[in-house]
Amino acid sequence: MTMPGYLFRLVGVVGLLLFGAPLPLAAETNGLWPGLVQDIFNNRPMNDGSDVIGIEMPSRAEDAAIVPVTLRTKLAAGDSRQVLSITLVIDQNPAPMAAKFQLGPDAKVSEISTRVRVNNYTDVHAVAELSDGKLYMTKTYVKASGGCSAPAAKNADDAKARLGQMRYRQFAKAGEGPASGAREAQIMIGHPNNSGLQMDQVTHLYVPAFFVNELRLWQDDSLVLTMEGGISISEDPNIRFTYVSNGAKRFRAEAKDTEGHVFQREWKIDDSGI
Repeated sequence: MTMPGYLFRLVGVVGLLLFGAPLPLAAETNGLWPGLVQDIFNNRPMNDGSDVIGIEMPSRAEDAAIVPVTLRTKLAAGDSRQVLSITLVIDQNPAPMAAKFQLGPDAKVSEISTRVRVNNYTDVHAVAELSDGKLYMTKTYVKASGGCSAPAAKNADDAKARLGQMRYRQFAKAGEGPASGAREAQIMIGHPNNSGLQMDQVTHLYVPAFFVNELRLWQDDSLVLTMEGGISISEDPNIRFTYVSNGAKRFRAEAKDTEGHVFQREWKIDDSGI
């Protein structure tokens, strides 16, 4: 099921908030996963991913609206398979599919970090699709609540002024030059990423959902990474990742949001914060 397919659940959660019905208990978390496998992955078999994909999150979040998460590939050096995509699923969130990352075929992306909203105590699953055509899953458990309905950190005017502003940093690994070898980079996008569950503190009405739903990154014309995002990605999306440089001179990014805005930016590698 695509991201918009979860709107029915989002509407249901808004109803629960309005009428005071309790949200699902943490004890019900395990019962959600089979249904999510059907909805998101068309009931494809799930294989043990403990040697394929790792997920790191704090067991108890300090701030449920900005919970750090790191996804890391774990294939052995001699393994001929490639990780094609990684899907992040936050089981108890109103729209459980938080993000799907497609990895560029030649970029050798091995680690992706971002920040997410967590609405309830929940299992969080990472599912990797490999070049062998199979899905591999691992999970962790996070104690947090209220992340999807937490008020925005910035007021509406500040958020509007920063809409679509992109910053990019690239970091050289030890012993590597600025245009070759293993790289670590970060892309930051100014955007409120409204979840649809946040209440305007003046009008007491719910702020409509408005978020970055697509992100594409290239080194020159070679694709590094794409992201399909949803309401679970925190305000001002921040993606940090590792990849292998092909010697490119430029890095470019394109982001789109749910209102049709397109944001584009390009940087010289040598000017990108190395």
